[in-house]
Amino acid sequence: MQIKKLRIDPQWQSRLESIGYGYHTTDGIPYWIDDYYYEINNREADLIYKATNELWQRCLDAVEYIIKNRQYAHFHIPPFVIPHIERSWEQDDPAIYGRFDFAYDADRGELKMLEFNADTPTSLFETGIVQWYWKNHYFPELTDQFNGIHEQLIQSWGALKPYLKGSTLHFSCAKETLEDLTNVEYLRDTALQAGIQTKLIYIDDIGWTGNGFVDLEDMPIRSIFKLYPWEWLVREAFGTHIVNDPNRAQWIEPSWKMLLSNKAILPVLWELFPNHPHLLASYFNGPAHLKHFVKKPILAREGANVAMYYDGQMIYHTEGEYGEEGYIYQELARLHREETGFSIIGSWVIGQESCGISFRESDMPITTDKSRFIPHIIRH
Repeated sequence: MQIKKLRIDPQWQSRLESIGYGYHTTDGIPYWIDDYYYEINNREADLIYKATNELWQRCLDAVEYIIKNRQYAHFHIPPFVIPHIERSWEQDDPAIYGRFDFAYDADRGELKMLEFNADTPTSLFETGIVQWYWKNHYFPELTDQFNGIHEQLIQSWGALKPYLKGSTLHFSCAKETLEDLTNVEYLRDTALQAGIQTKLIYIDDIGWTGNGFVDLEDMPIRSIFKLYPWEWLVREAFGTHIVNDPNRAQWIEPSWKMLLSNKAILPVLWELFPNHPHLLASYFNGPAHLKHFVKKPILAREGANVAMYYDGQMIYHTEGEYGEEGYIYQELARLHREETGFSIIGSWVIGQESCGISFRESDMPITTDKSRFIPHIIRH
């Protein structure tokens, strides 16, 4: 795995905007990198594919264990929503997608799971569409990319279609969030291609009648995809409506995903599968034997409030508003580093299968919302 440079396309911004990609730059700083890329080989792609499928199964095992043994104490989940989580799991409520974040040590050939964005992962549009167009622009010859996301989404929606409640699948995110809206509209487009009738409504505009949820035209909401975190929903009045909904609207992602999107899943996985080759040692209540470790709030997002320790001394930390809910302690991983920065691999699981990857790059060894998106190719 290595960085390769390109001659910059002076029209790169307008080229991206022509396919509906409007957040390639933030405050004048590129988020999307067009003039260099990661090149991986078939062996590395195969390693990521197998590790993603393996960890997805281990995560499902962990959810089963938590629910069966009622191991909710560390997850900071309001007790009133636990029956909803359990019911969504027992009914096998469908899930569409998730993104594992991996650290890759090329020298050792090791791929380690940093965390699992199981509820509201973003960067799907740039992974599935933008980097595919990027590849075809710079590499019109037969060059591979680890990217079957678009096809897998359509196939997964098609498989889910018979199990949807009602005739329309609503799609939702918060207002004035261009990145979230772009991802939601992309997902909605793939659902349309699978033959599903869809409708967009912002989270802010969802109504509650006392007998169920409705959209702005008073149409009942029976099935809804939401790009909005469960941990936020359940701390709003909205959350009690979900639990008390007599129509039991179908939410995608389902509420059992709350257990996997929570950092508390990391010590649970380590307890269930100690020394697993793709897991990092992780603990509650302190770093245990670890000399080099990362301290993460269990509900933090986008790298906020993360502290990094080496030989027990803090060497780097990020600011934020999380931490009151508690922390986990995870073995410090070796991140891949190039002259351009530190990188992690985002590996997507859609419809129960690994189907595509993305790279995020940072100047410092903690990935945040400011980290850059780097496209990739597979070189045979």
